[in-house]
Amino acid sequence: MFDSNLTRRNFMKTSASVAATLAASQMGPFSRPAFAARDKELNILCWEGYNSAQVLDPFRSSKGATVKAESLTNDPTMINRLRAGEINVWDLINVNNPWARKVMLPEKLIKPLDRAKFEPYFEKMLPQFKPPYKWAMDDSGKELLGMAQRFGPYSFVVNTDKISRATAEDQGWDLFNDPKLAGRFGILESDDWNVFGICCIAGFNPYKPHSAEEVAKFEETAKRVLKNKKVVGDIATMNQALVSGEIDCHLTGGSYSVSPARADGHLNLRGITPKKGPLAGGKGGIAWIEITSVVNNPESSPLAEAFLEYVQDPVVAHTVAFAEGTFNPVTQMGNPECFKLFSKEQLDAIQWDSLEEEMAGSVEYDIVPDYDKLLDIWNAAKKS
Repeated sequence: MFDSNLTRRNFMKTSASVAATLAASQMGPFSRPAFAARDKELNILCWEGYNSAQVLDPFRSSKGATVKAESLTNDPTMINRLRAGEINVWDLINVNNPWARKVMLPEKLIKPLDRAKFEPYFEKMLPQFKPPYKWAMDDSGKELLGMAQRFGPYSFVVNTDKISRATAEDQGWDLFNDPKLAGRFGILESDDWNVFGICCIAGFNPYKPHSAEEVAKFEETAKRVLKNKKVVGDIATMNQALVSGEIDCHLTGGSYSVSPARADGHLNLRGITPKKGPLAGGKGGIAWIEITSVVNNPESSPLAEAFLEYVQDPVVAHTVAFAEGTFNPVTQMGNPECFKLFSKEQLDAIQWDSLEEEMAGSVEYDIVPDYDKLLDIWNAAKKS
């Protein structure tokens, strides 16, 4: 979902270039020649990682195809681009779990996959993704909407030399209510996830409609947390601040954000899943699962489904897990042929030792009913 600093700069440069190329060739007036053959081109809108040369180049070569990928770090923005007309541009969209089922299929932005063709791939995934996997299916349970791949818990990150894992897990989101932490924590530039986090710090579940009292509590909490923070920045900034000792922890984050630092040997930095909290079932953690779907493009590329099959290959799935940027577990680790490709160091980087426990202690990311209102409050608090 995010990236290291140097990588992020490279990525943004690459993304801008790709976007410009697309704008020039296709996106501006969406002026692709009518009924142009698209058997040698593929356009992917995705979170970072899938857009890396490591992932795309072998597919390009094997198909002799032009594959363009643009990455964003916000699900609603990607979906709004389809709504705005780019449904004619993209062939695949890779976003987090609730959007395919709750938004994109109902709005006819994506189209179902051939269940007989793709569901067998789920049989080889980790146990929690066995078919029919909820977030890959429509409400009726009949239509397969996409393929699951990267996933992970995502709440906050601590330097365990400063705050022990046990203390962070037990104190949970209340850590950020502790006056003693003032001036010792950072805030990651990830406004949607920060909305979730502020709700949890305020003591209520983000994934339900909120009362006027809860909205007022959200505003008070947002202002207080922002006032007490040490630094705001991207993933690389947070990891650097943790390594240097500038901060002891940051909101929000997880194995996704801290994995580059852990891969560099800083195993004292760790994503934390609180053992209790205000989420459904008294859980304290939040987890994400990416679902990749075929866009309902009227001139869809036949390579879209071919790419979905390509990334199921054990070697390619391992490449996706450790593509340029952040490092993450993949559902294909349920396949022994894929799992054996992960070194001990790579498993340490993605916190494999506690992954099952942390996923069990998390609710899956969902849509916040009054997200726009809470986001406006958060953004206003940042400016105050």
